[in-house]
Amino acid sequence: MRSNFTFKAAFSLVELSIVLVILGLLVGGVLSGQSLIRAAELRAVTSEYARYTATIQTFRDKYLSLPGDMANAESFWGTLHATDATCRDTVSTTIATCNGDGDGNIELASARAREVFRFWQHLVSATLIEGSYSGTYNGSNNWTFVLGTNVPRSRISNAGWVPVSSSDTGGSYNNAFAPSGSTNWLVFGLDYFSGGVLKPEEAWNIDSKLDDGLPGKGKVTTYNNSQVSNCVSGDVASSATYLLTNSTRGCGLLFGL
Repeated sequence: MRSNFTFKAAFSLVELSIVLVILGLLVGGVLSGQSLIRAAELRAVTSEYARYTATIQTFRDKYLSLPGDMANAESFWGTLHATDATCRDTVSTTIATCNGDGDGNIELASARAREVFRFWQHLVSATLIEGSYSGTYNGSNNWTFVLGTNVPRSRISNAGWVPVSSSDTGGSYNNAFAPSGSTNWLVFGLDYFSGGVLKPEEAWNIDSKLDDGLPGKGKVTTYNNSQVSNCVSGDVASSATYLLTNSTRGCGLLFGL
């Protein structure tokens, strides 16, 4: 007798379970991989800072001056332009450069140089770092930083480094907790270098490894609550703390030189 039933192929419960396990392993592997990549990026911030500070000290020992602020840089690498104001805002395409004013502060605009930008060009001209930097601002704003053009990129996406002097702060730097004992800072971040690249926990982690873990005190600091509302609590340096429960990437860091 011929049966009227037809059988259709389908996944068994065992097969479905195996598929779900494989998907779980794949998702877990992706998340684990992202975590490892982020951990490597955060370690890079510390190593980049260590490399730049060592390079700055080497430059200072060799040329008896800070890069950017160096008053006799043209004697070593040539004159970019004879007129002060023109030299200050002329983009460099060779090692020819402009002199700083030699006052010990890495300023935005001394008479002849935008020192915060010539800083990186001087280091390249001295063959202490690799790259090519314009030596001046880009666009119409004096505080325009372009990653890879006038300041170096960090391994962390959309982040970079810029020197600044406490005697010549501007923009968001007016709302920074100043690193103790330093007139010049090396600033890490994005958008006037005020934040947007580190979670508070990540900033705390780096701060704790290099300093005291406090956002308003020591050699490593950040911005107060008036500037970045999702990084720290408070505007008083002595009592400010990192908002460790906040998962938003809103922190930048300031390192004393």
